[in-house]
Amino acid sequence: MRFPTPTLSALLLLASQSTMASAADPVVGPVKGSLVVVGGGTLSDSIYQEVITRAKGGPIIVIPTADEQPTYDQNAAGAATFRRLGASRVTVLHTYDPKVADTDAFIAPLLNASAVWFGGGRQWRLVDAYAGTKTEAAFQAVLDRGGVIGGSSAGASIQGSFLARGDTKTNQILVGDHTVGFGYLRNVAIDQHLLVRGRIFDMFDILKVRPELLGFGCDENTALVVDGDDAHVIGASYCAIYDGGFWSREGSEEKNLPPKDQIFYFLRAGDKYNLAQRKVIE
Repeated sequence: MRFPTPTLSALLLLASQSTMASAADPVVGPVKGSLVVVGGGTLSDSIYQEVITRAKGGPIIVIPTADEQPTYDQNAAGAATFRRLGASRVTVLHTYDPKVADTDAFIAPLLNASAVWFGGGRQWRLVDAYAGTKTEAAFQAVLDRGGVIGGSSAGASIQGSFLARGDTKTNQILVGDHTVGFGYLRNVAIDQHLLVRGRIFDMFDILKVRPELLGFGCDENTALVVDGDDAHVIGASYCAIYDGGFWSREGSEEKNLPPKDQIFYFLRAGDKYNLAQRKVIE
C-alpha cells in the first residue's frame, strides 16, 4: 500500500508542533521528574516524606559518599529515617572508586529506582566518585523516568550545574578546584546552611566570576522543591534567591536597595518561584 506524500502545509504544521513542544521544555529544571534541594542540618520528617511521596512506593537509593567515612551501613545518610517513615525498599549504595561506579554490577540497584537521595559531607567527593560514569548516567535516568532526586547540604549543591564550595582544601572557597556539578538545575549554583552559618553573602563570590548564573541557597531544614521550572519552598526557615532582582511582600518602591550585583531576597515555606522567568509567582 502506498501512503500519500505529505503536503508542504502538513510538514510545516508538524515542524511547528515540534518547535512548540521543544519550547515548552523547562529551561532550568528537569524535563521530567522532580528535585528536593535541602539546606542541610537536622531535617523534619516532612522533608523526607516529600521524597517518599514523589517516589510513589518505588525503591529509594541513598548515596552517602560525600561524607568520606571508611564504610557505610544500610542506615547511613537518612536511610533509617526513610524506612521509619514507611519506605520499604531503601538501599544504601556507595563507592569511592569511579572504576567500580562505571560497572553494570554497581548500578544494578539504580535501574528500577524511583528516587535517589544524596547525603551531606563534601560535594566534590560525589564528583570524584561518580562523574562521567555509568552511575552518573543512572542517576539522570531516575529523573528521566519521572522519579525524584533529593539531597541535603552537599547533596543539595551537587544538583546545580555549577558546584559551589567544591574546593578540596576547604569549603570556604566558593569557586574551587571542582566547579561542575551534576547539573539537574541548569545554569544554577546552590549553597546550603545559609543563615545558620552566616553564608548569605557568600554566593556573590561565585556571581562575580559567573554573573549569568542563578544563585540560591537554603537554610537548614528548608528545601526548594522543583518540578520543571516551577519551584516552591518547604521547611522551617528560608531560601535566598540571587537573581539580580528584589521581591518583598510589602513591595520595593520605598526600599533603600543596594546595586543589582549585591542584592538578594528571601522566600519562605509556601512561596513559589519560576526558575526560567527568574521571578516570584504571587
